Amino acid sequence: MDIDGSVAVVTGAGSGIGRAVAVALAAAGSSVVVGDIDADAVAETAASIGGVGIAADASSAEGIAALLDAAGGAFGRVDIYVANAGIAGESGLGDDEAAWDRIIDVNLRAHIRAAKAVVPEWLERGRGHFVSVASAAGLLTQLGAAPYSVTKHAAVGFAEWLSIRYGDKGIGVSCVCPMGVDTPLLRGMAESPDEEIRVAGASVTSAGAVIDPDAVAALIVQAIADGTFLVLPHPEVLTMYRQKGADYERWIAGMRRFRNSLG
Repeated sequence: MDIDGSVAVVTGAGSGIGRAVAVALAAAGSSVVVGDIDADAVAETAASIGGVGIAADASSAEGIAALLDAAGGAFGRVDIYVANAGIAGESGLGDDEAAWDRIIDVNLRAHIRAAKAVVPEWLERGRGHFVSVASAAGLLTQLGAAPYSVTKHAAVGFAEWLSIRYGDKGIGVSCVCPMGVDTPLLRGMAESPDEEIRVAGASVTSAGAVIDPDAVAALIVQAIADGTFLVLPHPEVLTMYRQKGADYERWIAGMRRFRNSLG
């Protein structure tokens, strides 16, 4: 994908990784439409890059349509879709069924609904690139929060399927799986009144360095340009993933010990 001259949509772009990706894509020559449920934050991002900002819920078909319509109206098409919006959800097993529905919508169905909206046109044009911002939790796990772990695993699985099915038809797919990134989501976990959520945050911050969103954004832009599927801002995640696959029982036992060490 030639980013210079492309048109991109980035969700969850009011802050964190989404905002950093929008800035990096614009700097690389892309016309960018940014979306977020926080109208003020997304307007600020759009103004900073000379893009178009839309207050929209990227988990809903209506919100996705609003973003795509804005891109079509302003720039004529969409070449790149960055499904970045995500939430932490409830701790433990997640007692609230509505909360389970919400995190599945935001962390998984948002990707599915967006792909259903953009892939048919991309197939006609023979080009396009879909970025799924998942998490290292999708390759490993998330201590303290089953809903987050489950939905991120599912997001990775969907990205894999998308790449396998359409990768030889001109559609690129990148799946981004970072550990700790200095974002409002991670800071919110660390400061949560819920002990399980704090444990989940501690498991992230103690497993490796907490990096800046700009570093993740640079890797995403490079992955789009190169057509790379798996993006690991924390290279040690690959070692952990290999250890998990090499001896699943030993890995689970080790994760139990790690969980206990965090209290």
